[in-house]
Amino acid sequence: MKKKLLLLAGTLFIMFSFSTSGFSQEEPKVNGPQISFDKETHDYGSIPLNGDGNCVFTFTNIGNEPLVLSNVRAGCGCTVPQWPREPVLPGESAEIKVRYTTLNRPHTINKTIVVTSNSLKKETIVLRIKGQVVNNTPKTTPEKDQTPLSAPTPK
Repeated sequence: MKKKLLLLAGTLFIMFSFSTSGFSQEEPKVNGPQISFDKETHDYGSIPLNGDGNCVFTFTNIGNEPLVLSNVRAGCGCTVPQWPREPVLPGESAEIKVRYTTLNRPHTINKTIVVTSNSLKKETIVLRIKGQVVNNTPKTTPEKDQTPLSAPTPK
């Protein structure tokens, strides 16, 4: 009798555990700021030498407290980010503008921008820019001057 009662209690416990597991699938609400980007990588594709190297990363504060970006830094001086210095309120969006200098840089772009904030889930996020700067100007050699040379005149 004890075995049957123990088996019945164990079966009911297992059934109850499975029936409530569907409710625990939801992510718990977090009190605080949370950052969410529309994209974390920008692909320029092929851009010409001295072309437009500007792009924008839009983010939203999906938390319930103000979000503050404490630092946004690029890996080198050819990539310059601009970001909002004021807090982003819950539900609002803002932009990080990035300028990559394509002047005299005909090569592959693969740069990172590190965003540090007070977001609870991800304090640090790495954004990426990539692409190829191509030199479309044809290489020409200077033409030889075709004017006849004259001998120096005697004095």
